[in-house]
Amino acid sequence: YAPLIMEKHKKKAASYRYDSCAEKIDKSCRSLQGKDEYLHGHAEAVLRSHSWRTARNSAPHLLKHLSPGKRVLDVGCGPGTITADFADMVAPDGRVTAIDNAPDALEAAKSYAVSRGVDQKISFLDEDVYSLTFADASFDIVHAHQVLQHLSDPIAALKEMRRVCDEFTGVVAVRDADYDAMTWYPHFQELDKWLHIYRELARLKKGEPDAGRRVYGWAKEAGFSQVSASADVWCFTSAEDKSWWGGTWAERVTNSKFAEDLLETGLVAHPDELEAIAKAW
Repeated sequence: YAPLIMEKHKKKAASYRYDSCAEKIDKSCRSLQGKDEYLHGHAEAVLRSHSWRTARNSAPHLLKHLSPGKRVLDVGCGPGTITADFADMVAPDGRVTAIDNAPDALEAAKSYAVSRGVDQKISFLDEDVYSLTFADASFDIVHAHQVLQHLSDPIAALKEMRRVCDEFTGVVAVRDADYDAMTWYPHFQELDKWLHIYRELARLKKGEPDAGRRVYGWAKEAGFSQVSASADVWCFTSAEDKSWWGGTWAERVTNSKFAEDLLETGLVAHPDELEAIAKAW
């Protein structure tokens, strides 16, 4: 994961992380962000995987900027686990606005917020990141985790995030994956194939699976004058963690929109190939 710190404001620096992944398939499917199509879909295994994310394991670059009273926009909130953490961190006077373009994800996020007792601190909205309905400088913090990789125009999205962030003290924080930097041991040819076809499908959908290495450049092109970059790693080593992570991906390569698209595009010729990849996971 490649984190960046980008400052829009004139007085103080802000912390941002960026990573991205996505490309295009010409289908009429509802997308994560407006005109773009979300590669993973929202199968139960996908939402379960994303629900593992917290502010601490997925947005450590942003924690020092979160304090009571802050106005936060969470772009592409998914199942809302990070969002709920933000709500706790900016309480009692702060407010979080969570946006997504997937009804299933928004419903999951709303339910999770209720379970955490923070639903009154969060507004959930269906929004397009390329054309946000908020006024300029509406937020102190704009956050996006693993969103840019799925966009055909990440620079345009960053410009829009920049617009709605406070000009003087705001922080835009983004974080995204770099799939080509992912590695594992022992070696499995089937997982090599998984990585290859994942990156191919992402680019067919006009995304960028290796967004992590590109986010610094995107931030500069989007007009951020001060950008600080860093890197972070998720490392799964315990038997429990490996079983959970491998298990979710085993389900995702056989029973999700990702699997359907691999077969439809011909990147995988037969479901048996996906079963072999799932077994390797």
